[in-house]
Amino acid sequence: MKTLRTVALVLAAAAAAASLAAQAPASPDAKAPADKPALRLTDAGKAALTSQMHEAVKKGDAPAIVEILVDRDGVLYQGASGLPMNTIFNIASMTKPVTSVAIMMLAEQGKLKIDDPVSKHLDGYDKLQVISKFNAADATYETRPAKTVMTIRHLLAHTSGIGYSFTNPIEFALVNKTQKGEWELPLLDDPGTKFHYSASTRVLGFIVEKVTGSPLEPWYQEHIFTPLGMVDTSWAVAAGKQSRLAPQFTRANGKLEPLPVATVPATPTPPFRGDGGLYSTAEDYSKFVRMLLNDGTLGRARILSPASVKQMGQNAMGSIFVELQPDANKQRTKPFPLGAGKDKFGLGFQIAADDPATKGFRSPGSMSWAGIFNTEFWVDPVKKVGAVHMMQLLPFYDDGAIRALRGFEQTAYRELK
Repeated sequence: MKTLRTVALVLAAAAAAASLAAQAPASPDAKAPADKPALRLTDAGKAALTSQMHEAVKKGDAPAIVEILVDRDGVLYQGASGLPMNTIFNIASMTKPVTSVAIMMLAEQGKLKIDDPVSKHLDGYDKLQVISKFNAADATYETRPAKTVMTIRHLLAHTSGIGYSFTNPIEFALVNKTQKGEWELPLLDDPGTKFHYSASTRVLGFIVEKVTGSPLEPWYQEHIFTPLGMVDTSWAVAAGKQSRLAPQFTRANGKLEPLPVATVPATPTPPFRGDGGLYSTAEDYSKFVRMLLNDGTLGRARILSPASVKQMGQNAMGSIFVELQPDANKQRTKPFPLGAGKDKFGLGFQIAADDPATKGFRSPGSMSWAGIFNTEFWVDPVKKVGAVHMMQLLPFYDDGAIRALRGFEQTAYRELK
């Protein structure tokens, strides 16, 4: 009887403890509720994406397209129209997010801080000048000392005051007159006061090289590309792979015409640009996208911490916004980007605003950027999907190219279940 009474008391105490635990607030270490089931594509959804892609090429919106849709675990869809799936593309400014990730890696290693003055790492950035008056007739100008200090954060967010000659008329005139790089010229605005898409990431590349003591190509191969399995990504295309290069086209005169065949190096030869120059495939770059979807890891490779990935996707420009960039060189670009006036820029990525006009497309908070030949990607941390959309067409933001991109995106989100 005594034993039975003891058991009863133990059971009662356990029940009371369970009741109290149920009423108590969750421990900070308690597991979060399981994620919603991953989105998937039906066979009909994949067929819809293929149809949309082929139709875009058929009607001339793009000369050829290769695209891939992924989630954290792998490939949801891949397709190609007019080119093989393993085609190698000049991804141009899609190099920039890679360089931005390299900067964050070095920050995690304690080798730099995001709010470091650029002058801490590079000579010549301690006495910056800002253009105060410009004469468009002869490209003469006056300057004044910068009122703010340029930081690594400004470079990552394109608020450094540096510009690009193909988008900014002042830079276009000065680069043509002086034959200098944009980063070598006086600033357009005080750091931190205005968005200018720019050669800022070229300067970030200089910082990576200075801090690591290595040219970009070998460092990126060892620390980013090889760990992620990006076997076709480099500042060069090996001789045995050059037959896989995508031909390039222009619609500057209103119709699709081939561009002269560019000479592509077969072996990586410095200098390497932090803001452009990489070649890659849709599959390779989708691994970079999946790494970001997975909070900095892919398989056994950890490139960044979750905190760094989260920080890259947050507003890094304060109260200012991404601004529409003009077409100073109309052969190279039309005004861009989508989301101008509403979106923010993070540490290396444009961040999609919560805009009712874009319902049915990528989620608010999605991270993206592009390359001048109309290569595009985005990372959607809400839906937990990402995409890479490749072609080789000038000018940047060609109307047809944007129709093809938005058609792919809208179809993908409509079909994801």
